[in-house]
Amino acid sequence: MHFRFGKYALDIDRRELRRDVDLVAIEPQVFDLLVYLIEHRGRVVSKDDLIEAVWGGRIVSDSTLTSRINAARRAIGDDGQEQRLIRTLQRKGVRFVGDVYDGVGTALSSPKDNAHPLQQAPDPLPATQEVTFCRTTDGFNLAIASVGQGEPLVKAANWLTHVEYDWKSPVWSQLLHRLAERHRLIRYDGRGTGLSDRDVDDISFEAFVRDLASVIEASALKSVALLGISQGAAVAIAYAVRHPERVSKLVLHGAYAEGRNRRGSSAEAEMARAFIAIMQQGWGDEHSAFMRAFSSVYLPGGSPEQIKWFCDLQRFTASAENAIRIRSACDDIDVVDLLPQVKVPTLVFHSRNDSVVPFEQGRLIASAIPGARFVTLESDNHMVLPGEPAWLKLVSEIESFLSE
Repeated sequence: MHFRFGKYALDIDRRELRRDVDLVAIEPQVFDLLVYLIEHRGRVVSKDDLIEAVWGGRIVSDSTLTSRINAARRAIGDDGQEQRLIRTLQRKGVRFVGDVYDGVGTALSSPKDNAHPLQQAPDPLPATQEVTFCRTTDGFNLAIASVGQGEPLVKAANWLTHVEYDWKSPVWSQLLHRLAERHRLIRYDGRGTGLSDRDVDDISFEAFVRDLASVIEASALKSVALLGISQGAAVAIAYAVRHPERVSKLVLHGAYAEGRNRRGSSAEAEMARAFIAIMQQGWGDEHSAFMRAFSSVYLPGGSPEQIKWFCDLQRFTASAENAIRIRSACDDIDVVDLLPQVKVPTLVFHSRNDSVVPFEQGRLIASAIPGARFVTLESDNHMVLPGEPAWLKLVSEIESFLSE
């Protein structure tokens, strides 16, 4: 459970308070008091309520209670005179009066008295996305999902996507919903995957780039910011070089300019063959130990729910044949020569301990694209997950970069 207010985020499960991405020191008892005030923000909380909830009914002096309330105010930057967030009502108690949002940025209404706060939280999903289709230059249908208002942000397809399934997933949903708050977020399923046509002739890097161009044309977008994750980063780079007048900014995460077969490493080439072998053995079997191992490489820090979702995603979104064809095409990607030709502002993220794409690949991209900014994420996951500090850093950096 996450609560956000102003520049602060309160993670109840991790028992952490953060200001933007920085951890705020807070005593355990003060943390509990702050949680209680936020959870009961719909009413004035009395002295007896706080003593019962935080101190378990033990006798507590007024001065101790006041000092803990003041400590909570200091932790969240609330001035004791203005009381913008925690307000004292003489002879009645205190009340949290700030606007509160959940972990994906959805405003939370005030819970009713005597009801558990989690029961009062609204559905975290924002407005329903619209799913349409466009035709590629070689005659196949691509599924496009669009949601939100504002400047367009197009996410290039990556391994693997399903525009409906991703929208509700425990891995992707929080990031997608957050981006849709400020942008018209446009995503699509790559050829051979998700809701797009599965029976396709050409699965290649060049086809991936043409598909991105088809989506942008079909969406009638004159200028877009591009988000490229994993293989989608190379696709976004190639499009930006070929159509610089159509791209305003690039955001890249977990990116690689060279696929495994192009890195000049026998170990990387062997890894490429090992991944293909695992896919041949276990694809489509929800009980396969091979597929659980495959998924765990992408999300070593993932919860059982997130690992299961990733396994299910791969079963739902592509046949074994198409998945192997896509994986093989990705292993042969090479856009190194394109990097110096990128002329748009670029932000590059990479997890320090990414087991799927070496950290050096992110560094290579950032160092070769003129003026690119490189941000290291302290994570073991190929795609950082909600709940880890790196996720907050990723989101805040993206929002700041796109708003410049």
